[in-house]
Amino acid sequence: MNLNKVILIGNLTRDPETRNTSSGTTVANFSLATNRVWVDQNKQRQTKAEFHNVVAWGRLADICSQYLQKGALAMVEGRIETRSWQAPDGTKKYRTEIVAENIQLGPRSGGTGTGGAQKIDSKGGFNEPEQDEAPPPQEDQQVNLEDIPF
Repeated sequence: MNLNKVILIGNLTRDPETRNTSSGTTVANFSLATNRVWVDQNKQRQTKAEFHNVVAWGRLADICSQYLQKGALAMVEGRIETRSWQAPDGTKKYRTEIVAENIQLGPRSGGTGTGGAQKIDSKGGFNEPEQDEAPPPQEDQQVNLEDIPF
């Protein structure tokens, strides 16, 4: 059994670039930055950024170009793909990308409403954000540890 699955949560480093292939299919390219934070041996906080090239196709690409912008938080689900081509100077070039299958937009800023995230699948359909099953306890209520299912 094989599995090629990637889930990234990060911020866009640039606005999506959208174009159409010769057959009319929309493709969007953007870069997503993820940060890794750890404490080193000297108890100093360290941060390292990784940059991921993301490609979305079809309706998902249209939605990316419409709703995503530089700095926006997004979750990308997809697969890793490496493509190669011959450069004009004769050398072989490689590029590893995340091919997006689902994208979840981060919370909206400055707008009205709940500010919740929206999930978009590879067919371009919006799914409503998941809601909690029970309302949060009132201030005067105590949470019973036996009621927690885990």
